[in-house]
Amino acid sequence: MDDERHRAPEGQRVGGGGRALALLFALVLAVAAFFGCRGELSEWTWPSGADDSASALLEPLPPLDPAAVAQAVQPALVNISTSSRPFGLGAAGSGIVLTTDGQVLTSHHVVKGADTVTVTDVGNGTVYDARVLGYDSSADIALLELSGAAELMIARVGNSADLRIHEQVLAIGNAGGTGGTPTSVQGDITDLSSTIVALNTSDLTRKSLTGMVEIAAPVTAGQSGGALADPGGTVVGVITAASGETAREVGRTPNGYAVPIDTAMRVVYQIRSGTPTETVHIGPTATLGVLISDAKPSGARVDVALYGLPAYAAGLIDGDVITSIDGRDITNAKALRAAMNVHKPDDTVLLGVTGVGGAHRTVSVVLALGTPN
Repeated sequence: MDDERHRAPEGQRVGGGGRALALLFALVLAVAAFFGCRGELSEWTWPSGADDSASALLEPLPPLDPAAVAQAVQPALVNISTSSRPFGLGAAGSGIVLTTDGQVLTSHHVVKGADTVTVTDVGNGTVYDARVLGYDSSADIALLELSGAAELMIARVGNSADLRIHEQVLAIGNAGGTGGTPTSVQGDITDLSSTIVALNTSDLTRKSLTGMVEIAAPVTAGQSGGALADPGGTVVGVITAASGETAREVGRTPNGYAVPIDTAMRVVYQIRSGTPTETVHIGPTATLGVLISDAKPSGARVDVALYGLPAYAAGLIDGDVITSIDGRDITNAKALRAAMNVHKPDDTVLLGVTGVGGAHRTVSVVLALGTPN
């Protein structure tokens, strides 16, 4: 769609082929991180002061057998590898198989900016091409579909509403982006509703994520999109972020963060419904082909109209300000992205544009196919 200003290259080189680990670092009044394998992120969290006194009145928490839980969950996981033009850079991450015919739940940042997505099923070892069915970047959740998949092992999806402070869980995924057998790390839940600001080191964008499950475990790059599992081997969260080296430097134990599975599945159900919203995008992504930022006093400023893409072809230039789309006022860059979220490639939109000299005009633009934003 439309990219933020000062966008950095899509990844750092890690080994051959320019693949990097998809990873985000979170900043909560400090810094926290998203994971995949695209670059490292670091994150801090602000103590939530969660009151767990009620937990003491409940039944004792069951112990977790890491080997047994890993054995139950691993066959329903996939390793994800993406690539992005023009330099072949991409990301490596993880995913969770939801259906026998190949619907896979993962983190949005793992597939962000990807031109191609390749998935290796851990259960059967088969490599599949995948397409993005939809995503919610604000929740950092995406749903993939594997081409030609059948009879896959599927995850047992649990209920994150029943999670408790101090409950033992297992974070499991494609640590290091090396593929093969997923790597797991055990930890206790330390917060059920963390708010973090995540830094994506691949493009330097930040986003706020709320309602995150925090675990006292050193989650690592590549595990993004992987499973947070409870002692019964059911998936209760999608690994998203973790604290990095900064936490270690100040003597803090690194933490991991996961999107509660109830939140993730609400996005999945919305995508399956086929009805887009301003946060949930469904199907191929449409693009104007512009890099944008907030305009003053209002609107989305075109910092760069990318050569050969729709806005450039329609005559938009650097410094133009988009003030409306199809008659809807655009007050800032975020509003433009939200409005674009419900559109598809080949849609025609009417943009209200204020030029550098202050002249107003209406521009018709046919949207092109872009990458997941």
